[in-house]
Amino acid sequence: MRFAFIVAVCLSSAAQAAPDSTLRPELRPAAMPARTYAMVSDAGFDAWVRAFRPRALAAGISAPTFDAAFAGAGFIPDSVALDRNQAEFIKPLADYMATAASDDRVATGRAMLAQHGDLLKRIEAAYGVDRHVVLAVWGMESNFGARRGDVPLISTLATLSYDGRRGRFFKQQLIAALKILQRGDTVPQSMTGSWAGAMGHTQFMPTSYTAYAVDFTGDGRRDIWADDPSDALASTAAYLAHFGWTQGQPWGVEVRLPNSFDYSATARNVTQSAGDWAALGVTLPGGDPVMDNGLASLITPTGAGGPAFLVYRNYDVIGRYNNAEAYIIGVGHLGDRIRGMGPLQHPFVAAERGLKRAERVALQQRLTAAGYDTGGVDGKIGPATRRAIRAFQASRGLPQDGYAGVTLLDRLR
Repeated sequence: MRFAFIVAVCLSSAAQAAPDSTLRPELRPAAMPARTYAMVSDAGFDAWVRAFRPRALAAGISAPTFDAAFAGAGFIPDSVALDRNQAEFIKPLADYMATAASDDRVATGRAMLAQHGDLLKRIEAAYGVDRHVVLAVWGMESNFGARRGDVPLISTLATLSYDGRRGRFFKQQLIAALKILQRGDTVPQSMTGSWAGAMGHTQFMPTSYTAYAVDFTGDGRRDIWADDPSDALASTAAYLAHFGWTQGQPWGVEVRLPNSFDYSATARNVTQSAGDWAALGVTLPGGDPVMDNGLASLITPTGAGGPAFLVYRNYDVIGRYNNAEAYIIGVGHLGDRIRGMGPLQHPFVAAERGLKRAERVALQQRLTAAGYDTGGVDGKIGPATRRAIRAFQASRGLPQDGYAGVTLLDRLR
């Protein structure tokens, strides 16, 4: 299923880190070995469960809830293997978008819009979040419910807690999952999801579920696992609303830049009005003026020569769900396509991709050696590294887009 490995689409991250975002990979690699997620006997795991029981009870979990949850639980070796070997798959944004907003996915999204139109209208009225964006999140997270995950949640969370590599985090998720069961939202045999604990149609982690999930059907349960997606879609809208969704504002719009454009203005901390951007020659792809949707930043996800977008507050709100730039653009564009808009006018550069961590470290090392201050060598492309990239680009007479891609690294070699 989709959560077999963490997929790193190494593009810049503009939003504050979203809760649990590293456990919601955007897309898996095209070819993945089949996983059985079989439970096996493990004496150490059984001892850990016995030792964990009093801790769970001290956290407010009742003995009957704990015992029922663990009655069929067991150690899952595949979960440990996946957590320890999260290969860094780097995919060009052109390839990513071809999947994220494929014709098939758009068609399915439009069919879901027709099928669940009344429900989505009611959710939009209740939470003020664009129904097309809610649909797009659903499409990105589980292919509209087709791939919700079938890994037993208590078993995989207990396995990863016992393993210890990220034990503290997974223990928090496990306690939250037990509280969900104790509240009666679902039962252990129905609580399934990804190997890393993401659940339901829109892949909530347990702690995010306890904080933001809602009972939209009014049956007393926040059931994001059922075939009926009502609670899951409403919970997604509630989540986005909580983090500041602005009703009536787009996530972003594709724009065209003049040939003489100063790419130093593409920094995410530069926000301007539509009039200010127009004064710099920014227009819609066909040449029409950009509408005034509020203050906006300009991004060029694959640097100069690729598509450009003016992005608004709602771009950052989507980033609270998953803060990977590729994911945000994927959700936004998929939502636009479901709404009836066409493909992007300016295609992404197919060969350009972001950098793997080792390559990002190499980039920072080479920039530092050349006299440019990256703020340290940590493999993270933050503001200081982008300033260093822009300074290097300026020294070479290149567009100062600050983009850390393979072309830039090749120039530094």
